[in-house]
Amino acid sequence: MSSFPSSHSSALPARRGLLYVALAATAWGTAGAAAALLFPRSGLGPLALTFWRSVGGVAVLLALRPFTGRAARPAPRPAAGRVLLNGLGLTLFQSAYFLAVRHTGLAVATVVTLGAAPVLVALGGRLLMGERLDRAGLAAVAGAVLGLGVLVLGGGSGRGGAEPAGLAWALASAAGYAAITVATRHRASRTAVPDDPATTTLWSFAVCAVCLFPFALAEGPLPSTDALPSTLLLLGYMATVPTALAYALYFAGAAVIRAATASVVALIEPLSATVFAAAVLDEPLTPAALLGTAVLLLSVTALARAELRAG
Repeated sequence: MSSFPSSHSSALPARRGLLYVALAATAWGTAGAAAALLFPRSGLGPLALTFWRSVGGVAVLLALRPFTGRAARPAPRPAAGRVLLNGLGLTLFQSAYFLAVRHTGLAVATVVTLGAAPVLVALGGRLLMGERLDRAGLAAVAGAVLGLGVLVLGGGSGRGGAEPAGLAWALASAAGYAAITVATRHRASRTAVPDDPATTTLWSFAVCAVCLFPFALAEGPLPSTDALPSTLLLLGYMATVPTALAYALYFAGAAVIRAATASVVALIEPLSATVFAAAVLDEPLTPAALLGTAVLLLSVTALARAELRAG
């Protein structure tokens, strides 16, 4: 069995789509812990690390290509414009987020990026596809953003203030994420068979790697030789689980559920990051973090139930 969703995904039920997005967000959350372990031992900057993550994701997908895409009715190749949009969206999403962290701190950057994303996605879904959220859905989105704020800001790890440049980069990052999510859903809503998620992920990260290459050169593209085996092991993990596998799952799931739902379910990422930070990095779970986790989970569950009723 393939490690990725089958190309024959036109009949993918909403329940499985929700599961794919939730699994993708959980995997994304582990990338933060891996990056926290990588930075002090590898000597790589954030953009160089993102570059190698993209290159590694492409390598993993190419290696698995003979085992993916074999279906009774193959999905069409993604159009060049769609691949370019996804690749540019990924580049903006990841690089602008790291720049936001540099300017205004991790907590504020995370809250603004992931808090603004569902709003931008809901707006894009409404304008492009006429997707609507009822009162329960709007309440779930608001609750998810509130839970995210309590979860991240409650840890007390952020800086005291929010710099305008950092806020601008965070909003740019949210816009990149929103563009990917809305474009994925819009494409699927217009065609009988969605794009092959593995192929879409492969070419999108190829574009991302090309865009990030000059910035990686400027930061210093090669990791330190100190602790090189563990550095390569962590880079391999980041390329495989939170990149190649997670984005393939996300593209498959986002194609069959409402764009706003996908963006809110993806807020599991900071929840997952908090859990893994406590388990791997020994960071304490504060009462505020536990409260934010509970609010976020309730909101995601409520929106998932609304999605299943609608689909």
